Amino acid sequence: MGLSMESMAIEMPAVLGHPNRVGFKGILTIVDVASDKPPAGARGHRVLLTRRAAEAAIPSLLGMALDYAPALDRHDVRRKIGVITRAEIVGRGIEVSGFLYARDFPEIVAEIERKTPTLAQRTRKDGAPTQGLGMSYEIADAQIQDIHATVWVLNKVTFTGAAILLREKAAYRSTWIELEQS
Repeated sequence: MGLSMESMAIEMPAVLGHPNRVGFKGILTIVDVASDKPPAGARGHRVLLTRRAAEAAIPSLLGMALDYAPALDRHDVRRKIGVITRAEIVGRGIEVSGFLYARDFPEIVAEIERKTPTLAQRTRKDGAPTQGLGMSYEIADAQIQDIHATVWVLNKVTFTGAAILLREKAAYRSTWIELEQS
């Protein structure tokens, strides 16, 4: 089994102790795997983002906003709390990282700190969902292979952002987010 990796990033200058910038990293989604449940906007269909579509769309993730809703139960594109500066496909996961506006949104930084599970909790052997926070992507211009299929296969997308959600609210329950240690 070979390991494949596609990566892109925006070079951000290091600013030691910047009061409004705290790093985050996480798994935004899984490629070539059907979602655990239908995401918002999919009209009740589970979705599968193909690796080919994800590879082509990675550049559209860079510079896109990370948002959240106060209840962490949905997307809210008007609450932009951070920016994605790196995205890469590692194995089946799209790993992202970037910065949260920590001074502007101290409550979400504190919430991420409280709800970040340990690595062992994220990867339980029984595969059961764990508590904590997950992520979800936002897209436009999706090309669906068969709109009548139970699982919509996405062959082309443009990423328009991402959201932080409670893991049980995310379409892919294996997504996660955590703050980067400085």
